Amino acid sequence: MMPRPLVPAATAALLLLGGCTPTDPAARADAEAARVPAATAIGEPQSCISRSQVRATVVRSDSVIDFEMYGGKTFRNTLKARCPGLGWDRAITYETSVDQLCTPQIVYTLTNIGGVPQRGAGCSLGAFVPVEYEKD
Repeated sequence: MMPRPLVPAATAALLLLGGCTPTDPAARADAEAARVPAATAIGEPQSCISRSQVRATVVRSDSVIDFEMYGGKTFRNTLKARCPGLGWDRAITYETSVDQLCTPQIVYTLTNIGGVPQRGAGCSLGAFVPVEYEKD
């Protein structure tokens, strides 16, 4: 009979993956920047966007979320502060009673724990900057 591991396999895998994440702040910033596609601002920052016009929400890193709209516009939101776990989970949730997302709305990381989505860290949205992705 094989002895049981002291650490569950899933936890062990997370511990191993954790070793791949840069701990140096400058290295972490470089790794995040590599995951955020270059974009050029094509208009003035806005304080709100229409929630019903959002076609896709693309989490780029712990501090950048792109809101792709119906009609082809994209708004890049750089959060007011780094949001722990956002770049890993790559999903958000929020609560609002109106059809707008505005700065400083709080969005939450959405993490999957054992197949159950759960709300994580709360982070404040910044301004919504209309952007156009740069072509390679």
